[in-house]
Amino acid sequence: MNVIDAHHHVWDLAVRDQEWLADPELTPIRRDFSLADLAPQARAAGVVSTVLVQTVTVPEETPELLALAAGWADGALVAGVVGWSDLCDPAIAENLAALRELPGGARLSGIRHQVQGEPDPHWLLRPDVLRGLAAVAAAGLAYDLVILPHQLPAATRAAALLPQLTFVLDHLAKPPIAAGETEPWAARLREFAALPNTTAKLSGLVTEADRRRWSPADLRPYTDIALESFGPGRLMFGSDWPVCTLAAGYGQVLGTAAELTGGLSEPERAAVFAGTARRVYGL
Repeated sequence: MNVIDAHHHVWDLAVRDQEWLADPELTPIRRDFSLADLAPQARAAGVVSTVLVQTVTVPEETPELLALAAGWADGALVAGVVGWSDLCDPAIAENLAALRELPGGARLSGIRHQVQGEPDPHWLLRPDVLRGLAAVAAAGLAYDLVILPHQLPAATRAAALLPQLTFVLDHLAKPPIAAGETEPWAARLREFAALPNTTAKLSGLVTEADRRRWSPADLRPYTDIALESFGPGRLMFGSDWPVCTLAAGYGQVLGTAAELTGGLSEPERAAVFAGTARRVYGL
């Protein structure tokens, strides 16, 4: 099966500091990670293309990621880029159009903001944010949600207000896997998934579990709820490399996802591991 990895990152600390890496728990990944590091691991795992996702909320990063994707020796590796643009900027539509005109701009597939860091749990419902999200939809792009469980209700309301926009939930909203709890996360996830313009990524789960002692069985309750809620046609695999390396290697993350979806039919597995990402991101 040809796999699309719908969620990974790269960064070069000489080009730009990644302030979020100051957390002592992230010391093992406080170094550079490049496409040259990723490519052999992806190919060995059967990954044919990827979606590169932003990490910092500065306007300079997205043009760099687009150029990197287009200029990489294996031009087919990064098929899409989820970048950042200020949703609250009145010129958001023009800014998105300008990104499309840059080198690699045709690979712009989505926009993301670090909503998980916003102190206002209703940030997504601010009028200026909703206007920005509408501009993302008008540009033909998806919107990645990186949020925490308590922010799911606002995300659900935003998705209901903007049926023309496809929302992509990163990391299943980071459920409390290490604590072994499913509620109220599961109820909130089901409400979000009930909307037809919502999708989600089976990504980032190994680092929400006990990073030293996790097993696939620890993740299964959460992936089962996601499969039940969204269905395979609205779920996609993402490695969350290199963040995943805090708990597991690249191949192990993919193998775990394959194990947890082992009960699906071949067409359903093809959707989770390639088809959904291809459709949602227009790859």
